[in-house]
Amino acid sequence: MSEFLDILTHGRRFKAAVKELSLEDLKDVSVKLEKIIDEKASQAEAESEAMAERNAKIEEIRKQMEAIGLSVDDIGGAGVKPAPKKRAPRPAKYQIEVNGEMVQWTGQGRMPTVFKNELENGRTMEDFLI
Repeated sequence: MSEFLDILTHGRRFKAAVKELSLEDLKDVSVKLEKIIDEKASQAEAESEAMAERNAKIEEIRKQMEAIGLSVDDIGGAGVKPAPKKRAPRPAKYQIEVNGEMVQWTGQGRMPTVFKNELENGRTMEDFLI
């Protein structure tokens, strides 16, 4: 789709792409593009009006709060959720020594290759329990 947009937005490339179209086909494409442009313009206008209405309501509420002596801090954390706390990492459940290095695994997620290799050689997961 990116190539299509490149052609559509570049003058000479667009002209080369449509050179084989007849005059009627070009007029048809023009009508369709105008319709799309009009739809986009009305959509942008509606969004602008909605944003202006929203801002007016916010300003009205701010003035009401000022009139009764409230501030945003007085409202407190209503509606503001605290960030979820990260849990502590899970303790290792299995370990194996490979070339003098200890490899540990929690038993969750993808199994490390060293454990897979040992399982293929006939050992069981119980052999690696900590």
